Amino acid sequence: MEEGEGKNQTPVSEFILLGFGNLPEQQIIFFLLFLGIYIVTMLANALIVSLVVADQHLHTPMYFFLGNLSCLEICCTSTILPRLLASLLTGDRTISVTSCMVQFYWFGFLVTAECSLLAVMSYDRYLAICSPLHYASRMNSRFCLQLVAGSWLSSFVILTTLISAMSQLAFCGPNEIDHFFCDLAPVINLSCSNTSLVTLVTLVFSSIDTVPPFLLTLISYVCIIVTILRIPSTAGKKKAFSTCSSHLIVVTLFYGTLITVYMLPNTGALKAPSKVFSVFYTVLTPLINPLVYSLRNKDVKEAVWRTLQECRVFLGKV
Repeated sequence: MEEGEGKNQTPVSEFILLGFGNLPEQQIIFFLLFLGIYIVTMLANALIVSLVVADQHLHTPMYFFLGNLSCLEICCTSTILPRLLASLLTGDRTISVTSCMVQFYWFGFLVTAECSLLAVMSYDRYLAICSPLHYASRMNSRFCLQLVAGSWLSSFVILTTLISAMSQLAFCGPNEIDHFFCDLAPVINLSCSNTSLVTLVTLVFSSIDTVPPFLLTLISYVCIIVTILRIPSTAGKKKAFSTCSSHLIVVTLFYGTLITVYMLPNTGALKAPSKVFSVFYTVLTPLINPLVYSLRNKDVKEAVWRTLQECRVFLGKV
């Protein structure tokens, strides 16, 4: 009898993203907040990409990776916030099942690539600080391209496999997603078919893509800190520790929230905070990364100054 009833259920063609609540005053506050974050995120990351491309002084491995990171942040933010802003502004929270899958695919693809890229960046800093004599020979242009290409390619394989498994799921109702975007767990929880394969694939790939890069990043920074302790200059130690600590805080928040949402059971005490945790790796990380990794750097500040001077000269000639 139950099997017959399941067969007669009408397939769901669209989902409803519940977002952050129903009160009108809340929607206005969230709209203004996320609009401001989106504008600053796009401007800051676009500035980094432009400087890395245009300024010859920034054509180094570190800034090559930072430019790629900013590209990822621009794309990742644009998969989530424009749709959320439109929903907050118009009140239309519906999204088709296909659009939902596409949103998750691009978001997952970009975040997975970022996990690998952050580990690559930590390895780059490890070589630069702990093995400076061999840095130029190891971090050549070809190797840098291979590292970045590997990050993008592995992400493509992982997300294509995962979305292929998700495409086999059937949705028969209810269709309300208690989230502000089409994240994995809230979507598969609505499926009326067997989700054990998707859950297993998610756990395996999440373990591969978050834990090893996070451990590699931690090990790299531990080695960097040990090397910094040998610096005789107190001012040099203070500056290096400040940089390392800010990097570690950002990557710990990023990897930590990802591990909590995608590897721990999304039930009980963790179910409610998962939406809040998602804000860290979808909204806050793309905003903070250019400030922590790039805009504080002396080279970037000098590149900005040179660009402003060139613009001033150009405008003076016009």
